[in-house]
Formats: sequence, C-alpha cells, structure tokens
Amino acid sequence: MSHEPVSKPTTDRSGEMNWDHYLKSYYEKPQSGRTWSGYELKEIYTPQDRVAENYTSDVGDAGEFPFTRGIHRNMFRGRFWTRREVVGIGSPADTHERAAFCFEHGGTGLNTIADVTYEMGLDPDHPWAWQEVGLTGVNISSMKDMEILVGDIPLDKVSWSLITASTAAAPTMAQYVAVAEQKGYDIAGLRGSVQNDPIHFRYCGFRPACPLDLSIKLGCDVMEFCTRNMPKWYYTTVNMYDLREQGITAPQEVGFGFGIAMCYIDELIRRGLAIDEFAPRFTFYVSCHVDFFEEIAKIRAARRMWARLMKEKYGARDPRSMQFRFAVHTAGCSLIPQQPLNNIVRIAYQAMSAVLGGVQSLHCCSYDEPMCLPTEKGHLQALRIQQILAYETGVTNVADPLGGSYFIESLTDKIEAEAREVMHEVETLGGMEEAINSEWLDRRFETEAVKRQKEVDNGEKLVVGVNIFTSEPETVTPLGVQRISEQSAQKQIQDVIELKRTRDQGRLHEAIKRLRDDASQGGNTIPAMIRATKAHATTAELLGTVREVYGYQYDPMGIIESPFK
Repeated sequence: MSHEPVSKPTTDRSGEMNWDHYLKSYYEKPQSGRTWSGYELKEIYTPQDRVAENYTSDVGDAGEFPFTRGIHRNMFRGRFWTRREVVGIGSPADTHERAAFCFEHGGTGLNTIADVTYEMGLDPDHPWAWQEVGLTGVNISSMKDMEILVGDIPLDKVSWSLITASTAAAPTMAQYVAVAEQKGYDIAGLRGSVQNDPIHFRYCGFRPACPLDLSIKLGCDVMEFCTRNMPKWYYTTVNMYDLREQGITAPQEVGFGFGIAMCYIDELIRRGLAIDEFAPRFTFYVSCHVDFFEEIAKIRAARRMWARLMKEKYGARDPRSMQFRFAVHTAGCSLIPQQPLNNIVRIAYQAMSAVLGGVQSLHCCSYDEPMCLPTEKGHLQALRIQQILAYETGVTNVADPLGGSYFIESLTDKIEAEAREVMHEVETLGGMEEAINSEWLDRRFETEAVKRQKEVDNGEKLVVGVNIFTSEPETVTPLGVQRISEQSAQKQIQDVIELKRTRDQGRLHEAIKRLRDDASQGGNTIPAMIRATKAHATTAELLGTVREVYGYQYDPMGIIESPFK
C-alpha cells in the first residue's frame, strides 16, 4: 500500500490554500499493528496475558537464573556499560589517532576494525588490495603494524576490542600477543576481546576466506589458546548483528546466532575443555534495530534462552557460564543517506533499547555511515548519544525498568518461542554445519532480504525520507565527508614490501615450517603463529600456510603462490 503524506498545503487555481488533503494528516493513525519482525500486536496487554507466568522460574530477579532481567543484580548502578566507538581508518597510525580521540572524549573502551583486505587475509601488496587498503578499516599486515596501532596505550589497563571476525582473527590474536609480550606484559593479565567468529563472516562477502572447516578450526584455536593462557580475555563475540543486517527477523537473529555458537562449543568440548572452563568468556554481538520494544524483548529472551541452553543442554554449573554477555551495535542497515541528520534520532532510540535491555558494551553508529567512514565529528556525535543516555536520562537507575510490563513480558515469551522454533528447524536439518554446507541458510537470508525490501517498496514498512515525508536529495553531508589519504595507503604497501625484503629469511622459513607442522598434526596453531609473527611473517603468510594444509589455495583470490614451497 502506497503511503505518501503531503508535506505542505496545496493551492487551487485561484491561488487559495487547499487544506482538505493536508488536514487528513491530523487524523492519521498507524497503518500496521505489527512489529518489525511481523508480530501482530494487540491494542492493550493485561494481566490475562501473563496468567501462566511463574516469576521465579520464568523471569527471576536480575543477577539470578534464568537472568531474564539482567546478568548483574544492580546492573548500571554497579557500573555503566562500556562506551565504545568502532574505529578503523587508513593506516595503523591514522586509526590509533582516531581511537585516542574517542578515548579522550569519554570513550571507555577501544574498538578497532579491520579493512576488507585484512579480513580476506591479504597483505597490502596483493594486487587485489592496492585500491582497498584502509578504505573500510585498518590493515594490520605484520607485528610492526600492530606496534603502531597499539602505540603507548597501556594494554593491561584499557579494554581493547579487536574487531576481526574472519579466519584472520587468528593472526590478529598472534600479532596482539606478540606485541604485548615484546612490551613486557604478562598476557594472563590482558583485558579485551577479539570478535573471532569466522563462521558467520562467509555471509558478509568473505566466503573464499572462511571455508567452514577452517573457520571452526582457527576460531576454536583462538578460543582454546585464550582459555588456557588469557583468562581475562573474551575470545569470541558471536556476531548476531551481521546476521541481522542480512534482513532477517529478531527471533531468527537469536536462533541462527545460537546455532553458530553451538558449532564452536561442540568443537571445544571435543577438544577436551569443560563447559564451565570456557563458557564464562563467551560473548555475543547483538543488533539493536529500530523497533524499540521488540529489540528489548529480544535481548531479554536471548538472555533466558542462553541460560537454559547452557544449563540443560551442556550441563553448566557455574552461573557465569549461563550469563548471556553481549555487546550491541546499533543497526547500520536502518540508516539512510536521505535526510541524514534523522539517523541521529534512529541511533539514539536504538541505543536506548540496548541500555534498557541491559547491554554490557555499546557502539553507536555514526549518522554519516551511509555516505562514508565516520568523520571525527560523526564519531563524537555518536559518543555523545551514549553519554546523554548514561548521565541525563535516568534510564540507568533501575535494573530492567520495563520488567513486569504485560506487553514486554508477553513479547519476550513470543520471541523466545519463535527463536526456539528456528533452532529446532536447524536441528532437524542436522545442525548448523549442515544448514551452512547445504546452503539452506543462504537461501533463508535471500528470502528474508527480498521480503524486507518488498515491504519497503510496497509501503508496508515506512521509512522517513524514503517512502514517506520525502524531500529533495541532499548534496552536502552536514558535518563533512571522511576521505582516506592515498599517500597513507601507498605507504602501507611500500612498508610491507620493504619488510618482506629486509627480514631474516632463515628465521622466517623455520617459523613457517613449524606452523605448517603444527597445523598438519592437528595442533593449536596460535603458539606457532605468535613465533612466526615475531619472525615478521605477515597476515597473508600465516593464513596461507594453514589454508594449504587444509587443502585450499594459499591465496583466497587464487592469484599469489606460496613463497615457502
């Protein structure tokens, strides 16, 4: 159904204002009673919608099983969520400078994100990478790059989130540990996280870099290494956010995300780790989309489902293993280039739903992301949204302030029920690995994406500036546009060429041989990657070596041959 309200009164032939059509907006009402995910809602919810509730077993207090209301009893009264801004721009030096800027202006955690070349496992001197270095994040090709990125930041005091999700997360971890050890840190005391969810990243355009068996192998190598050596480090952040960006619904986000999480859990158990040994450091990356109440209910449902899954399926006994720890990224796919300042409003509501849902770490998108990488002013504006929420709105004073709402509790139950149906559907296929290998999951993503787009095209979903209250296209981005220096990219290319020319070749080849042997014998590859990193092996060389052991081309793009044959 087309829905295009008039934005100003019209005139008739006499020049008189014609108010009849315009005044219809006064009586306008919502054209749909459905949530973003398609749930039909009642006009009002009453105690009759909660007659079967057992508060202790179904909801419980914050800090108590099943953790529906939050994983900590006092929630934000104990400590605000970690306020982060994702940074990845140009060179390691450029990214360090922007990260420091965000930290100086009130950020309480550092997030650095890799560019597409790094996530694909390519060095800057790769022919495919020349025009892409630093455009969508930062490329860390070697230990030297990681040293520049880290700079003088105290690694034992600052929580650092390394947003590398693909199989390149293994070299990322090796590079970070190598630099930390060189600086004299005891890695057992380091705090932070690495995203490390290569299974999901095949759906973000990186399939050649993330074959399923290699994704599980390298992803779990990182998890196992951190469990045994870095007890304060969060070794994975299962990325439900990127799944949601494909166009799926809220319960599908939870159901598919938990299915991927179980792939890693099952492998770690096969390796001999006990569930309570590693589960307390398991985390998730969650989307907060634009449907305010649905997103809050989704988070509450996910928390309860995870607690029961850990206890009932995997036999966890430690309450920390049952706590759904999550970071939120506001929904990038909800932002539009039309009337871009409206994005600030969208982001603020999404951030508030994350806070009311009990988030542990929050990144707000920048309003200008549909046009460019975030500008300095865009990053600052996004950070200010979090600070206004924390310090001005009062939403942090009470744990789960919407708990007990007839509507919220009913919607939480509904989302959980449907998410369980999604998980059951995956199980009947043979589990998530089979759903991925058969491309069943691919087809579901495609179907949902088409459905969402049709809803916008038909006016079933209204987006201000797109199919309602439109205006002339803007020609200027209000706070400017971020541009990447070509000289910065060229310097990275030349630096990696010079590194490969001047390093100790004998030491390098010995380290690569050790990595190949460990991978061939099925051992954990991270210790060998750390040694090779210290011998100045690059990201592509580390990944290429392991790829060949698993029967894949050294170069995921099929262009470069291994230099170690």
